Amino acid sequence: MGGQASDASSGEQPKLAGQVAVVTGAGRGLGRAMALRLAAEGAHVAVAARSGDQVAETARLVSEGGGRATAFSVDVSDAGAVEQMIAQVERDAGPVDLLVNNAAVITPLGPVWEVAPEEWWRLMEINVFGTFLCARAVLAQMTTRGHGRIVNVASGAGIESPPYMSGYVASKAAVIRLSEELAAQTEPHGIAVFAIDPGWMSTSMTDYLANSEQGLRWAPLARSLFGSEAHVPVSRAADLVVTLATGLADSLSGRFLTVWDDVDELLGRRDQVLREDLLRVRLRR
Repeated sequence: MGGQASDASSGEQPKLAGQVAVVTGAGRGLGRAMALRLAAEGAHVAVAARSGDQVAETARLVSEGGGRATAFSVDVSDAGAVEQMIAQVERDAGPVDLLVNNAAVITPLGPVWEVAPEEWWRLMEINVFGTFLCARAVLAQMTTRGHGRIVNVASGAGIESPPYMSGYVASKAAVIRLSEELAAQTEPHGIAVFAIDPGWMSTSMTDYLANSEQGLRWAPLARSLFGSEAHVPVSRAADLVVTLATGLADSLSGRFLTVWDDVDELLGRRDQVLREDLLRVRLRR
């Protein structure tokens, strides 16, 4: 499930017409791809990133494609800045229907006893605290309206623990469990929350792992993932986000979904997924 962008000439109604979406980490790579895809499906997209130039370029590309976008230069770990951004989106575009928490960093790399503590903590501020702050900011009005969806971009690293990536691994595991907790808290309010694994893509982050001095030293297997079954186009994750944004998979709220999952198949065995507590991080005993 996911498919291609709607073809306006065919007369099809865009899947997300009238929706307002916020995408963080949207200055390049996956975040930009998701923003473009959401806009192509009719959503008004607020794109956020620390780099003002990059996020402005994303907004320009959305506009060139006939979509609507507003750019925000925001540090997601700054609570005040996040709240101001969401308040402005609500004033200018309307209530937020979808939040995609994509902003993240992957460094520092290396043994715990060698990495700089301040760099490690800065990663947690962006990857985990930023996810919390953005979710908190949109949930105030989502719970009042009884409607909304949050997609938190996690990673297979959150369950597989590749070595020498302690901060990233811990942060993505936290994002997966935070998503489950948010889903449990917001279910009575009609809100769905998901964590997703976007797969191994060609982005600046994966390029750093595969080609930088630090990446080659501490993540030597990263380069081999290009061209492997794990390597997927960024469009796969963008398609998954669109599927989740439509509400078709709301009954799977709280689950950790991947770009390799067949959402239709999962929905077909929803009762089993719920009964056996599948697609969640659990200890095996």
